[in-house]
Amino acid sequence: MRAALLYSAAGSLLLSALTTAPHVEGSRVAAELRGTAVAAARAKAAGIDFGPCPDGQDLPGSMQCGTVTVPLDYADPDGRQIELAVGRARATRKDPHNGEREVRRQGALVYNPGGPGASGLYFPLVGMLPEWKRIAAAYDLVGYAPRGVGRSAPLSCTDPKRFFKGPTQAPTHPSESYKRERVAQAKAYARGCAERAGGALRHYHSLNNARDLDVLRAALGEERLTFMGSSYGTYFGALYATLFPAHVRRMVFDSAVDPDPAEIWYRNNLDQSAAFEGRWRDFRGWIARHHDVYGLGRNAREVRRSYERARARLAVEPAGGKVGPGQLQGAFLQAGYYDDQWPHRAHALSAYLKGDPRPLVEQAEQRPEAAVEAENARAVYVAVECNDAPWPTDWDVWDRDNTRLARLAPFETWDNAWMNLPCAYWEGPRQRPLDVGTGPGALPPTLILAAERDAATPYDGALELHRRLAGSVLVTERDAGSHGLAGGPNACVNGHVEAYLLAGRLPGRRTDCAAHPEPKPQRKSPSRSRTAAPERPGADRPLR
Repeated sequence: MRAALLYSAAGSLLLSALTTAPHVEGSRVAAELRGTAVAAARAKAAGIDFGPCPDGQDLPGSMQCGTVTVPLDYADPDGRQIELAVGRARATRKDPHNGEREVRRQGALVYNPGGPGASGLYFPLVGMLPEWKRIAAAYDLVGYAPRGVGRSAPLSCTDPKRFFKGPTQAPTHPSESYKRERVAQAKAYARGCAERAGGALRHYHSLNNARDLDVLRAALGEERLTFMGSSYGTYFGALYATLFPAHVRRMVFDSAVDPDPAEIWYRNNLDQSAAFEGRWRDFRGWIARHHDVYGLGRNAREVRRSYERARARLAVEPAGGKVGPGQLQGAFLQAGYYDDQWPHRAHALSAYLKGDPRPLVEQAEQRPEAAVEAENARAVYVAVECNDAPWPTDWDVWDRDNTRLARLAPFETWDNAWMNLPCAYWEGPRQRPLDVGTGPGALPPTLILAAERDAATPYDGALELHRRLAGSVLVTERDAGSHGLAGGPNACVNGHVEAYLLAGRLPGRRTDCAAHPEPKPQRKSPSRSRTAAPERPGADRPLR
Protein backbone atom coordinates (compact mmCIF):
# COMPACT_ATOMS: atom_id res chain seq x y z
CA MET A 1 0.00 0.00 0.00
CA ARG A 2 1.24 3.48 -0.77
CA ALA A 3 -0.28 6.68 0.55
CA ALA A 4 0.75 10.10 -0.71
CA LEU A 5 0.89 12.42 2.29
CA LEU A 6 1.17 16.18 2.59
CA TYR A 7 1.60 18.21 5.76
CA SER A 8 0.52 21.84 5.73
CA ALA A 9 2.34 24.50 7.76
CA ALA A 10 -0.47 24.36 10.31
CA GLY A 11 0.16 20.65 10.85
CA SER A 12 -2.99 19.34 9.22
CA LEU A 13 -2.84 16.16 7.17
CA LEU A 14 -4.14 15.19 3.78
CA LEU A 15 -4.49 11.55 2.86
CA SER A 16 -4.69 11.46 -0.91
CA ALA A 17 -4.31 7.83 -1.91
CA LEU A 18 -6.11 5.08 -0.06
CA THR A 19 -8.24 3.85 -2.90
CA THR A 20 -6.63 0.39 -3.04
CA ALA A 21 -6.76 -0.31 0.69
CA PRO A 22 -9.69 -1.98 2.45
CA HIS A 23 -11.92 0.41 4.36
CA VAL A 24 -10.82 -0.74 7.83
CA GLU A 25 -7.15 -0.52 6.95
CA GLY A 26 -7.64 2.87 5.30
CA SER A 27 -9.37 4.15 8.41
CA ARG A 28 -6.49 2.99 10.57
CA VAL A 29 -3.90 4.65 8.32
CA ALA A 30 -5.81 7.92 8.50
CA ALA A 31 -5.99 7.61 12.30
CA GLU A 32 -2.25 6.97 12.50
CA LEU A 33 -1.58 10.06 10.43
CA ARG A 34 -3.75 12.18 12.70
CA GLY A 35 -2.10 10.60 15.73
CA THR A 36 1.36 11.45 14.44
CA ALA A 37 0.37 15.10 14.02
CA VAL A 38 -1.11 15.17 17.54
CA ALA A 39 1.99 13.58 19.07
CA ALA A 40 4.33 15.90 17.17
CA ALA A 41 2.41 18.99 18.29
CA ARG A 42 2.57 17.86 21.92
CA ALA A 43 6.28 17.12 21.64
CA LYS A 44 6.97 20.51 20.10
CA ALA A 45 5.20 22.21 22.98
CA ALA A 46 6.93 20.09 25.63
CA GLY A 47 10.43 20.01 24.15
CA ILE A 48 13.07 17.80 25.76
CA ASP A 49 14.38 18.54 29.25
CA PHE A 50 18.05 17.65 28.77
CA GLY A 51 20.20 17.07 31.84
CA PRO A 52 22.85 14.70 33.20
CA CYS A 53 22.79 11.19 31.76
CA PRO A 54 21.95 8.27 34.09
CA ASP A 55 25.51 7.00 33.63
CA GLY A 56 26.91 10.52 33.41
CA GLN A 57 29.92 9.81 35.60
CA ASP A 58 31.47 7.92 32.68
CA LEU A 59 30.60 10.48 29.99
CA PRO A 60 32.10 13.79 28.92
CA GLY A 61 30.37 16.88 30.26
CA SER A 62 29.09 17.87 26.82
CA MET A 63 26.81 14.83 26.66
CA GLN A 64 23.26 15.34 28.00
CA CYS A 65 20.26 13.04 28.12
CA GLY A 66 16.48 13.39 28.13
CA THR A 67 13.33 11.67 26.94
CA VAL A 68 10.63 12.23 24.36
CA THR A 69 7.13 10.79 24.76
CA VAL A 70 5.42 8.98 21.87
CA PRO A 71 2.19 6.97 21.62
CA LEU A 72 2.59 3.21 21.64
CA ASP A 73 -0.17 3.15 19.00
CA TYR A 74 -0.40 6.18 16.72
CA ALA A 75 -4.01 5.35 15.93
CA ASP A 76 -4.70 6.03 19.62
CA PRO A 77 -2.54 9.07 20.50
CA ASP A 78 -4.33 9.51 23.85
CA GLY A 79 -3.69 5.90 24.85
CA ARG A 80 -0.60 4.30 26.33
CA GLN A 81 2.55 6.43 26.02
CA ILE A 82 6.18 5.30 25.99
CA GLU A 83 9.39 7.27 26.47
CA LEU A 84 12.38 7.20 24.14
CA ALA A 85 15.82 7.93 25.61
CA VAL A 86 17.63 10.75 23.77
CA GLY A 87 21.24 11.93 23.95
CA ARG A 88 22.61 15.27 22.78
CA ALA A 89 25.87 17.19 22.54
CA ARG A 90 25.45 20.87 21.69
CA ALA A 91 27.20 22.27 18.63
CA THR A 92 30.64 23.46 19.70
CA ARG A 93 30.47 26.46 17.32
CA LYS A 94 34.31 26.31 17.10
CA ASP A 95 36.19 25.75 13.85
CA PRO A 96 38.57 22.83 14.62
CA HIS A 97 41.14 24.32 12.24
CA ASN A 98 40.85 27.86 13.59
CA GLY A 99 39.84 28.16 17.22
CA GLU A 100 39.21 31.90 16.88
CA ARG A 101 36.54 31.42 14.21
CA GLU A 102 32.92 30.90 15.27
CA VAL A 103 30.88 28.43 13.21
CA ARG A 104 27.20 29.00 12.42
CA ARG A 105 24.92 26.50 14.14
CA GLN A 106 22.69 24.61 11.69
CA GLY A 107 20.34 22.80 14.08
CA ALA A 108 20.27 19.16 15.15
CA LEU A 109 21.71 16.16 13.29
CA VAL A 110 19.79 13.04 14.35
CA TYR A 111 21.46 9.66 13.87
CA ASN A 112 20.36 6.02 13.90
CA PRO A 113 22.92 3.18 13.67
CA GLY A 114 20.63 0.45 12.35
CA GLY A 115 19.90 -3.03 13.62
CA PRO A 116 16.95 -3.17 14.06
CA GLY A 117 17.78 -3.21 17.75
CA ALA A 118 20.86 -0.98 17.91
CA SER A 119 20.93 2.15 20.05
CA GLY A 120 22.25 5.49 18.85
CA LEU A 121 21.98 7.07 22.30
CA TYR A 122 25.71 7.70 22.59
CA PHE A 123 26.23 8.89 19.01
CA PRO A 124 26.91 12.45 20.25
CA LEU A 125 30.27 11.24 21.57
CA VAL A 126 31.59 10.95 17.99
CA GLY A 127 32.04 14.70 18.11
CA MET A 128 35.24 13.93 20.02
CA LEU A 129 36.72 12.17 16.98
CA PRO A 130 38.76 14.19 14.46
CA GLU A 131 36.61 13.05 11.52
CA TRP A 132 33.51 14.57 13.14
CA LYS A 133 34.74 17.82 14.65
CA ARG A 134 33.67 20.04 11.73
CA ILE A 135 30.15 18.59 11.75
CA ALA A 136 30.04 18.74 15.57
CA ALA A 137 30.87 22.44 15.35
CA ALA A 138 27.79 23.19 13.24
CA TYR A 139 25.24 20.69 14.58
CA ASP A 140 23.83 19.52 17.86
CA LEU A 141 24.62 15.81 17.60
CA VAL A 142 21.54 13.82 18.65
CA GLY A 143 21.20 10.08 19.11
CA TYR A 144 18.42 8.03 20.65
CA ALA A 145 17.33 4.54 21.53
CA PRO A 146 14.41 3.56 19.25
CA ARG A 147 11.26 2.06 20.73
CA GLY A 148 12.03 -1.27 22.34
CA VAL A 149 15.77 -0.62 22.71
CA GLY A 150 17.61 -0.05 25.98
CA ARG A 151 15.63 2.29 28.23
CA SER A 152 13.04 3.04 25.50
CA ALA A 153 10.18 0.70 26.54
CA PRO A 154 12.51 -2.31 26.21
CA LEU A 155 11.40 -5.56 24.62
CA SER A 156 12.42 -9.00 25.82
CA CYS A 157 11.56 -12.41 24.41
CA THR A 158 13.41 -14.74 26.76
CA ASP A 159 15.24 -14.70 30.09
CA PRO A 160 18.60 -12.99 29.45
CA LYS A 161 20.24 -15.45 31.85
CA ARG A 162 19.43 -18.20 29.36
CA PHE A 163 20.14 -16.16 26.22
CA PHE A 164 23.79 -17.08 25.76
CA LYS A 165 23.95 -20.84 25.22
CA GLY A 166 27.58 -21.21 24.22
CA PRO A 167 29.48 -23.12 23.24
CA THR A 168 27.27 -23.92 20.25
CA GLN A 169 27.53 -25.67 16.91
CA ALA A 170 26.99 -23.91 13.56
CA PRO A 171 26.74 -26.54 10.83
CA THR A 172 26.91 -25.16 7.30
CA HIS A 173 24.84 -28.11 6.04
CA PRO A 174 22.65 -29.05 9.02
CA SER A 175 21.15 -32.48 9.52
CA GLU A 176 17.42 -33.05 9.63
CA SER A 177 17.53 -33.58 13.39
CA TYR A 178 19.40 -30.30 13.87
CA LYS A 179 16.83 -28.51 11.71
CA ARG A 180 13.98 -29.90 13.80
CA GLU A 181 15.72 -28.66 16.94
CA ARG A 182 16.11 -25.14 15.50
CA VAL A 183 12.50 -25.05 14.30
CA ALA A 184 11.37 -25.90 17.84
CA GLN A 185 13.58 -23.12 19.21
CA ALA A 186 12.16 -20.61 16.71
CA LYS A 187 8.59 -21.50 17.69
CA ALA A 188 9.44 -21.12 21.38
CA TYR A 189 11.13 -17.79 20.76
CA ALA A 190 8.16 -16.38 18.84
CA ARG A 191 5.86 -17.60 21.60
CA GLY A 192 8.09 -15.97 24.23
CA CYS A 193 7.93 -12.62 22.44
CA ALA A 194 4.13 -12.75 22.38
CA GLU A 195 3.86 -13.79 26.03
CA ARG A 196 6.31 -11.24 27.38
CA ALA A 197 5.19 -8.21 25.35
CA GLY A 198 1.49 -9.00 25.06
CA GLY A 199 -0.62 -6.76 22.86
CA ALA A 200 2.09 -4.09 22.71
CA LEU A 201 4.27 -6.30 20.51
CA ARG A 202 2.41 -5.43 17.30
CA HIS A 203 3.39 -1.76 17.61
CA TYR A 204 7.15 -2.31 17.26
CA HIS A 205 7.77 -1.89 13.55
CA SER A 206 9.47 0.35 11.01
CA LEU A 207 6.50 2.60 10.22
CA ASN A 208 6.23 3.50 13.89
CA ASN A 209 9.99 4.08 13.99
CA ALA A 210 9.53 6.60 11.18
CA ARG A 211 6.64 8.27 13.04
CA ASP A 212 8.73 8.38 16.22
CA LEU A 213 11.41 10.18 14.25
CA ASP A 214 8.96 12.91 13.32
CA VAL A 215 7.92 13.34 16.94
CA LEU A 216 11.60 13.57 17.93
CA ARG A 217 12.12 16.21 15.24
CA ALA A 218 9.28 18.27 16.70
CA ALA A 219 10.53 17.82 20.27
CA LEU A 220 13.93 19.15 19.22
CA GLY A 221 12.26 22.26 17.84
CA GLU A 222 13.29 21.50 14.26
CA GLU A 223 10.89 22.52 11.48
CA ARG A 224 12.76 20.22 9.11
CA LEU A 225 14.85 17.16 9.93
CA THR A 226 18.55 16.61 9.27
CA PHE A 227 19.09 12.87 9.62
CA MET A 228 21.75 10.26 9.06
CA GLY A 229 20.77 6.59 9.10
CA SER A 230 23.14 3.67 8.74
CA SER A 231 22.12 0.18 7.60
CA TYR A 232 18.54 -0.46 8.87
CA GLY A 233 18.43 3.26 9.71
CA THR A 234 18.35 3.91 5.96
CA TYR A 235 15.16 1.87 5.63
CA PHE A 236 12.99 3.69 8.13
CA GLY A 237 14.73 6.90 7.06
CA ALA A 238 13.42 6.18 3.56
CA LEU A 239 9.98 5.53 5.03
CA TYR A 240 10.23 8.92 6.73
CA ALA A 241 11.20 10.60 3.46
CA THR A 242 8.17 9.00 1.79
CA LEU A 243 5.72 9.86 4.58
CA PHE A 244 7.02 13.31 5.51
CA PRO A 245 8.93 14.76 2.54
CA ALA A 246 8.07 18.35 3.51
CA HIS A 247 9.72 17.77 6.90
CA VAL A 248 13.11 16.85 5.42
CA ARG A 249 16.05 19.26 5.36
CA ARG A 250 18.96 16.90 4.60
CA MET A 251 19.27 13.12 4.80
CA VAL A 252 22.28 10.82 4.56
CA PHE A 253 21.58 7.14 3.85
CA ASP A 254 24.74 5.25 4.81
CA SER A 255 24.91 1.62 3.57
CA ALA A 256 21.39 1.34 2.24
CA VAL A 257 18.88 -1.46 2.72
CA ASP A 258 16.99 -2.42 -0.42
CA PRO A 259 13.54 -0.82 0.19
CA ASP A 260 11.66 -2.74 -2.52
CA PRO A 261 8.53 -4.08 -0.76
CA ALA A 262 9.13 -7.48 -2.38
CA GLU A 263 12.51 -7.64 -0.59
CA ILE A 264 11.34 -6.70 2.93
CA TRP A 265 12.54 -8.79 4.73
CA TYR A 266 12.71 -12.43 3.66
CA ARG A 267 14.47 -11.90 0.34
CA ASN A 268 16.72 -9.20 1.79
CA ASN A 269 18.12 -11.76 4.18
CA LEU A 270 18.71 -14.32 1.43
CA ASP A 271 20.54 -11.65 -0.58
CA GLN A 272 22.60 -10.76 2.47
CA SER A 273 23.67 -14.38 2.99
CA ALA A 274 24.79 -14.60 -0.63
CA ALA A 275 26.77 -11.36 -0.30
CA PHE A 276 28.55 -12.49 2.85
CA GLU A 277 30.06 -15.37 0.92
CA GLY A 278 31.83 -12.89 -1.34
CA ARG A 279 33.02 -10.84 1.63
CA TRP A 280 34.28 -13.98 3.38
CA ARG A 281 36.24 -14.71 0.20
CA ASP A 282 37.71 -11.19 0.31
CA PHE A 283 38.84 -11.73 3.90
CA ARG A 284 40.43 -15.08 3.13
CA GLY A 285 42.24 -13.54 0.18
CA TRP A 286 43.65 -10.83 2.44
CA ILE A 287 44.84 -13.44 4.96
CA ALA A 288 46.50 -15.40 2.14
CA ARG A 289 48.37 -12.30 0.98
CA HIS A 290 49.84 -12.14 4.47
CA HIS A 291 50.73 -15.80 4.83
CA ASP A 292 54.15 -14.76 6.12
CA VAL A 293 52.44 -13.21 9.16
CA TYR A 294 49.62 -15.66 9.88
CA GLY A 295 50.65 -18.94 8.26
CA LEU A 296 47.04 -19.84 7.46
CA GLY A 297 47.42 -20.52 3.73
CA ARG A 298 48.86 -19.08 0.54
CA ASN A 299 45.46 -18.75 -1.18
CA ALA A 300 41.82 -18.36 -0.16
CA ARG A 301 41.14 -22.09 -0.46
CA GLU A 302 43.97 -22.99 1.91
CA VAL A 303 42.79 -20.35 4.40
CA ARG A 304 39.31 -21.86 4.33
CA ARG A 305 40.82 -25.25 5.15
CA SER A 306 42.57 -23.70 8.15
CA TYR A 307 39.27 -22.19 9.28
CA GLU A 308 37.46 -25.51 8.86
CA ARG A 309 40.21 -27.26 10.83
CA ALA A 310 39.58 -24.84 13.67
CA ARG A 311 35.82 -25.40 13.45
CA ALA A 312 36.27 -29.17 13.66
CA ARG A 313 38.59 -28.89 16.64
CA LEU A 314 36.24 -26.50 18.47
CA ALA A 315 33.29 -28.81 17.87
CA VAL A 316 35.08 -31.48 19.90
CA GLU A 317 36.74 -29.29 22.52
CA PRO A 318 35.50 -25.67 22.84
CA ALA A 319 38.24 -23.13 23.47
CA GLY A 320 38.30 -22.14 27.12
CA GLY A 321 35.12 -24.17 27.49
CA LYS A 322 33.27 -21.18 25.98
CA VAL A 323 34.01 -20.87 22.27
CA GLY A 324 32.58 -23.44 19.89
CA PRO A 325 31.96 -23.31 16.13
CA GLY A 326 28.99 -20.96 16.65
CA GLN A 327 31.06 -18.40 18.53
CA LEU A 328 33.88 -18.69 15.97
CA GLN A 329 31.43 -18.05 13.14
CA GLY A 330 29.94 -15.07 14.97
CA ALA A 331 33.34 -13.47 15.45
CA PHE A 332 34.32 -13.95 11.82
CA LEU A 333 30.94 -12.65 10.66
CA GLN A 334 31.78 -9.33 12.32
CA ALA A 335 34.92 -9.23 10.19
CA GLY A 336 32.62 -9.39 7.18
CA TYR A 337 31.14 -6.08 8.32
CA TYR A 338 34.35 -4.21 9.11
CA ASP A 339 37.73 -4.92 7.55
CA ASP A 340 39.51 -3.12 10.39
CA GLN A 341 38.79 -6.32 12.36
CA TRP A 342 40.65 -8.53 9.87
CA PRO A 343 44.07 -8.37 11.57
CA HIS A 344 42.65 -9.26 15.00
CA ARG A 345 40.54 -12.15 13.75
CA ALA A 346 43.36 -13.56 11.60
CA HIS A 347 45.77 -13.39 14.53
CA ALA A 348 43.27 -15.16 16.80
CA LEU A 349 42.73 -17.98 14.30
CA SER A 350 46.46 -18.35 13.71
CA ALA A 351 47.26 -18.39 17.42
CA TYR A 352 44.53 -20.95 18.12
CA LEU A 353 45.80 -23.36 15.48
CA LYS A 354 49.32 -22.95 16.89
CA GLY A 355 48.15 -23.87 20.38
CA ASP A 356 47.23 -20.54 22.01
CA PRO A 357 43.42 -20.17 22.39
CA ARG A 358 43.52 -16.97 24.45
CA PRO A 359 43.10 -14.41 21.62
CA LEU A 360 40.20 -16.39 20.16
CA VAL A 361 38.47 -16.73 23.51
CA GLU A 362 38.90 -13.00 24.17
CA GLN A 363 37.39 -12.07 20.80
CA ALA A 364 34.66 -14.69 20.45
CA GLU A 365 33.34 -15.59 23.89
CA GLN A 366 29.86 -14.44 24.89
CA ARG A 367 30.20 -12.44 28.11
CA PRO A 368 27.40 -12.82 30.68
CA GLU A 369 27.47 -9.09 31.51
CA ALA A 370 26.41 -8.36 27.91
CA ALA A 371 23.48 -10.78 27.94
CA VAL A 372 20.75 -8.28 28.82
CA GLU A 373 21.76 -5.88 26.05
CA ALA A 374 22.22 -8.70 23.52
CA GLU A 375 18.87 -10.30 24.34
CA ASN A 376 17.12 -6.94 24.05
CA ALA A 377 18.78 -6.23 20.69
CA ARG A 378 17.73 -9.63 19.36
CA ALA A 379 14.15 -9.16 20.57
CA VAL A 380 13.80 -5.80 18.83
CA TYR A 381 15.43 -7.11 15.66
CA VAL A 382 13.01 -10.02 15.45
CA ALA A 383 9.92 -8.01 16.43
CA VAL A 384 10.52 -5.26 13.88
CA GLU A 385 11.35 -7.53 10.98
CA CYS A 386 8.55 -9.99 11.76
CA ASN A 387 5.99 -7.21 12.15
CA ASP A 388 7.11 -5.29 9.07
CA ALA A 389 6.05 -7.66 6.32
CA PRO A 390 4.61 -11.05 5.38
CA TRP A 391 6.99 -14.02 5.78
CA PRO A 392 6.72 -17.59 4.51
CA THR A 393 4.89 -19.62 7.13
CA ASP A 394 5.73 -23.01 5.61
CA TRP A 395 9.01 -24.49 6.91
CA ASP A 396 9.44 -26.32 3.61
CA VAL A 397 9.90 -22.96 1.83
CA TRP A 398 12.66 -21.92 4.23
CA ASP A 399 14.29 -25.33 4.00
CA ARG A 400 14.23 -25.33 0.20
CA ASP A 401 15.52 -21.78 -0.26
CA ASN A 402 18.30 -21.99 2.31
CA THR A 403 19.43 -25.47 1.30
CA ARG A 404 19.86 -24.27 -2.29
CA LEU A 405 21.64 -21.10 -1.21
CA ALA A 406 23.95 -22.89 1.21
CA ARG A 407 25.39 -24.94 -1.66
CA LEU A 408 26.84 -21.72 -3.06
CA ALA A 409 27.08 -19.57 0.07
CA PRO A 410 27.60 -21.78 3.12
CA PHE A 411 29.34 -19.24 5.37
CA GLU A 412 26.31 -17.30 6.65
CA THR A 413 23.20 -18.87 5.10
CA TRP A 414 21.90 -21.14 7.83
CA ASP A 415 22.85 -18.91 10.77
CA ASN A 416 20.95 -16.10 9.07
CA ALA A 417 17.97 -18.40 8.57
CA TRP A 418 17.91 -19.37 12.25
CA MET A 419 18.11 -15.70 13.23
CA ASN A 420 14.94 -14.90 11.28
CA LEU A 421 13.00 -18.17 11.56
CA PRO A 422 10.76 -16.96 14.44
CA CYS A 423 9.04 -14.84 11.79
CA ALA A 424 7.59 -18.03 10.28
CA TYR A 425 5.68 -18.64 13.53
CA TRP A 426 4.99 -15.04 14.57
CA GLU A 427 1.82 -14.34 16.51
CA GLY A 428 0.08 -11.15 15.48
CA PRO A 429 -0.70 -9.02 12.42
CA ARG A 430 1.91 -8.06 9.81
CA GLN A 431 2.39 -4.70 8.13
CA ARG A 432 2.34 -4.37 4.36
CA PRO A 433 5.63 -2.64 3.42
CA LEU A 434 5.24 0.93 2.23
CA ASP A 435 6.23 1.45 -1.41
CA VAL A 436 9.12 3.83 -0.75
CA GLY A 437 9.58 6.62 -3.27
CA THR A 438 9.30 10.34 -3.96
CA GLY A 439 8.65 12.20 -7.19
CA PRO A 440 10.72 15.04 -8.64
CA GLY A 441 10.74 18.08 -6.38
CA ALA A 442 8.88 16.44 -3.51
CA LEU A 443 12.03 15.87 -1.44
CA PRO A 444 15.18 17.97 -1.03
CA PRO A 445 18.32 16.37 -2.51
CA THR A 446 19.59 13.48 -0.38
CA LEU A 447 22.92 11.64 -0.16
CA ILE A 448 23.33 7.85 -0.37
CA LEU A 449 26.63 6.18 0.58
CA ALA A 450 27.48 2.61 -0.41
CA ALA A 451 30.48 0.31 -0.55
CA GLU A 452 30.46 -1.81 -3.68
CA ARG A 453 31.20 -5.07 -1.81
CA ASP A 454 29.21 -4.43 1.38
CA ALA A 455 27.69 -7.73 2.50
CA ALA A 456 25.36 -6.55 5.25
CA THR A 457 23.52 -4.25 2.83
CA PRO A 458 24.37 -5.44 -0.70
CA TYR A 459 25.06 -2.75 -3.27
CA ASP A 460 21.88 -3.41 -5.26
CA GLY A 461 19.95 -1.92 -2.35
CA ALA A 462 21.70 1.43 -2.77
CA LEU A 463 20.91 1.40 -6.48
CA GLU A 464 17.25 0.69 -5.72
CA LEU A 465 16.98 3.46 -3.12
CA HIS A 466 18.73 5.87 -5.51
CA ARG A 467 16.17 5.02 -8.18
CA ARG A 468 13.24 5.55 -5.84
CA LEU A 469 14.27 8.89 -4.28
CA ALA A 470 14.14 11.55 -6.97
CA GLY A 471 17.04 14.00 -6.72
CA SER A 472 19.21 11.67 -4.64
CA VAL A 473 22.97 11.37 -5.20
CA LEU A 474 24.82 8.08 -4.84
CA VAL A 475 28.46 8.04 -3.71
CA THR A 476 30.07 4.63 -4.17
CA GLU A 477 33.27 3.40 -2.57
CA ARG A 478 34.53 1.11 -5.30
CA ASP A 479 36.07 -2.32 -4.65
CA ALA A 480 35.53 -2.02 -0.90
CA GLY A 481 33.13 -3.70 1.50
CA SER A 482 33.10 -2.12 4.93
CA HIS A 483 29.65 -1.42 6.36
CA GLY A 484 28.97 2.15 7.45
CA LEU A 485 31.13 4.66 5.60
CA ALA A 486 30.55 8.08 7.18
CA GLY A 487 33.37 9.10 9.50
CA GLY A 488 35.45 6.10 8.42
CA PRO A 489 38.88 5.89 6.79
CA ASN A 490 37.86 7.12 3.32
CA ALA A 491 38.64 10.85 3.05
CA CYS A 492 36.81 11.09 -0.29
CA VAL A 493 33.55 9.81 1.22
CA ASN A 494 33.95 11.99 4.31
CA GLY A 495 34.53 15.03 2.13
CA HIS A 496 31.23 14.51 0.34
CA VAL A 497 29.40 14.04 3.66
CA GLU A 498 30.87 17.25 5.08
CA ALA A 499 30.16 19.28 1.93
CA TYR A 500 26.53 18.11 2.00
CA LEU A 501 25.84 18.55 5.71
CA LEU A 502 27.77 21.79 6.12
CA ALA A 503 27.06 23.57 2.83
CA GLY A 504 24.30 21.59 1.07
CA ARG A 505 26.71 20.79 -1.79
CA LEU A 506 26.40 17.48 -3.60
CA PRO A 507 28.57 15.91 -6.29
CA GLY A 508 27.24 14.48 -9.54
CA ARG A 509 24.27 12.15 -9.46
CA ARG A 510 26.56 9.09 -9.48
CA THR A 511 30.02 9.66 -7.97
CA ASP A 512 32.80 7.20 -7.19
CA CYS A 513 35.47 7.17 -4.50
CA ALA A 514 38.48 4.86 -4.62
CA ALA A 515 38.66 2.20 -1.92
CA HIS A 516 40.26 3.05 1.41
CA PRO A 517 43.57 1.27 2.09
CA GLU A 518 43.42 -2.34 3.24
CA PRO A 519 44.27 -2.94 6.90
CA LYS A 520 47.86 -3.80 7.74
CA PRO A 521 48.58 -7.21 9.26
CA GLN A 522 49.47 -7.42 12.92
CA ARG A 523 51.40 -10.13 14.67
CA LYS A 524 49.45 -9.77 17.90
CA SER A 525 46.07 -8.50 19.09
CA PRO A 526 45.84 -5.10 20.80
CA SER A 527 45.35 -5.14 24.54
CA ARG A 528 41.79 -4.52 25.71
CA SER A 529 41.28 -0.92 26.82
CA ARG A 530 39.15 -0.10 29.86
CA THR A 531 38.02 3.22 28.40
CA ALA A 532 37.25 2.84 24.73
CA ALA A 533 36.88 5.78 22.39
CA PRO A 534 33.41 6.28 20.91
CA GLU A 535 32.74 4.09 17.91
CA ARG A 536 32.14 5.78 14.59
CA PRO A 537 28.66 5.65 13.05
CA GLY A 538 28.04 2.38 11.26
CA ALA A 539 30.06 0.44 13.81
CA ASP A 540 27.05 -0.94 15.65
CA ARG A 541 27.54 -4.54 16.70
CA PRO A 542 26.05 -6.87 14.09
CA LEU A 543 23.05 -8.69 15.44
CA ARG A 544 23.55 -11.93 13.58
